[in-house]
Amino acid sequence: MRKTFKFKAKLSKTTEQNAIQWLGLCQKLYNLALEQRITAYKRCGVSLSTYSQSNELPELKKEFPEFKQVNSQTLQETIERLGKAFQGFFSRLKKIGEKAGFPRFRSYHRYELCCPHSYG
Repeated sequence: MRKTFKFKAKLSKTTEQNAIQWLGLCQKLYNLALEQRITAYKRCGVSLSTYSQSNELPELKKEFPEFKQVNSQTLQETIERLGKAFQGFFSRLKKIGEKAGFPRFRSYHRYELCCPHSYG
C-alpha cells in the first residue's frame, strides 16, 4: 500500500501571479510545439521527436523573451507532456477497436486541468 499526503501551499500574491503566468506560457508552448509537429508532418512528412523540440528551446527563448521567465526544466517537461500524448496516441492506434484520439490544442483552462503541478 502506498500512502499519499496532500498539502496546501500558501503562496504570496506575487508568487501566485508568477505561477499563473508560467502556466499560461506552458500552455502556449504546448500549443506551439503541437502546431510545429503537425506542420512538419504535413509539409515534409517528418515526425519531430521530443528530443529535437527540447533542443530548440534556447532558440525559442531568444526569439520570445517572455519564455525566459519560466524555468528550463518546466519548459522541457511541457515538451515531454506533448511527447507522452503522442506516445499514447500511437499506442492506441496499434490496438484494434480502440479510438485513437489525436493530441489536441489546449485552452488555458483545459491545460490547467491536465497539468499535475497546476496552481489554479
